[in-house]
This record gives sequence, structure tokens and C-alpha cells, in this order.
Amino acid sequence: MSGNILDQIVERKRERLEEARRRVPLDVLTAQVAPAGERGKGQPGPFEAALRHSGIQIIAEIKRRSPSKGVIRPAFDPVTIARNYQAHGAAAISCLTEEDFFDGSLDHLRAIRTVTTLPILRKDFLFDRYQLWEARHARADAVLLIAAMLSPGHFEDLLLEAYAIGLEVLVEVHDDEEMEMVLGYPTRILGVNNRDLRTFETTLETSRRLAANLPRQAVLVSESGIRTRADLAYLQEAGFDAFLIGEELMRAPDEGMALQALIG
Repeated sequence: MSGNILDQIVERKRERLEEARRRVPLDVLTAQVAPAGERGKGQPGPFEAALRHSGIQIIAEIKRRSPSKGVIRPAFDPVTIARNYQAHGAAAISCLTEEDFFDGSLDHLRAIRTVTTLPILRKDFLFDRYQLWEARHARADAVLLIAAMLSPGHFEDLLLEAYAIGLEVLVEVHDDEEMEMVLGYPTRILGVNNRDLRTFETTLETSRRLAANLPRQAVLVSESGIRTRADLAYLQEAGFDAFLIGEELMRAPDEGMALQALIG
């Protein structure tokens, strides 16, 4: 282990995954998941469709803390936050489910699903098919796959299995090497994380720099470090369709009003 933050998170996720497998084996988990609804070939799912609408489309994130900033939202009620996001114009919701570094939980996602009709992204550090089935069981619409964590073959296996079981996928890259790795696969929603997950340093220039080489047929999402309408305008000009925003909303006294102010 190199000691960077991403390595530490993944190491703990592996331990959590083994605990989950012992509690609920994969065959038991899959038997508990309702069949996915069928979509016409090439038709977008609800997550992609929401992000393809015109205007400013924001994936509003629900998270209590982060490894770099500590506790962001001391008074944390995921259900109330989800309702507020829907009432104030979110296109979709991102729910952190990583337990040890972000204080997330799949139970948060399950609870959110009961109070919102918005598409929900399971945001976590996924590297095993078991985690895809966990997301389906919790009724997520989409999952995040982080290119920095996966070899090309491993990425392809997870991407295709996610599609096969009815999940949409936000594929995340941070640099040119990761972008080159994922472009050969059927990626429909492509995100650029402005935060380097190895150091947690953040700059919007990451999105701007990579934008010129991103495939325009995909939905393009800029993630992390977005705070103002000027930031949104800057990224829209670069070609981004949607924006994943967490910390700025979670620090606001009223996350719904903060979201509405960004949308305008």
C-alpha cells in the first residue's frame, strides 16, 4: 500500500466487503433483488435522461463528512436533505454509502429511495460485482465506477455487469491516462473528478483541461470543487452537461435554497 488516501479507503472497503459476504452470500443477495425493468436498446435510463435535460442539471450530493475536510454536516438527516433537494430542482441525488471515511451507509440510500422520485447514484468505491448487487438491492438507479481504482479488464467486467443487471454507470476519470482507458468501452455518462483521490487536492482546471478530448455523445459531468454560478458557467462553456456538487450544499444553512441559487 502506498499510503495515499484512496489506498486506505479501498483497503477498508475490502474488509467491509468480506463482512457483508459472510452475512449475506451473493446468491442470497441476488435472489432478493427484483428484476430490472427493460429499456429499449440505446434508450437512456432515468439517471442519464435527467442529466440530458437542457439548462443547469445538478446531481446534489448527500454526505456527512470527507477524509480531507472532516465533518461537513453535523446535523445530518439524509431523508430531509433528499426532500429538500427534490423540492428545489435537483436533477438527481448522489448518496455517499462509504462508512468509514464519509460516514455513509446503504441504509441512507434505502431511506432516501422511499421519499424521492429522483434518480439516485450510489457513490462509493466499487471494485466487486457484489457491490453492484448491493446497489440494486438498495434500489439505486446508478453507480460510480472510478477508473483510478480499476484495471481495464476489471473496469469492463464491472461496467458490463452493471448494465446487465439494470444499473446505469457514472464513469469517473481524473487524468489523460484514465480517460484513454475508458474511452474504448460503452460509456454513456462520463465524469471528470476535479479532486485527485490520491491527494484530495482540487482544481476546476482538471475538467477544463480534459474537456477537449471527451466524447460529445456521452453525458459529461464535472465533479467536486464547484461552488458558484461562475464555476458552473465556466464548466458549461467547456462542454459539461451536468455537475455533481456536495460540500457547497452540505455546508449551507439550507441546502435546498443553496441549490436553487446555483440553478438560478
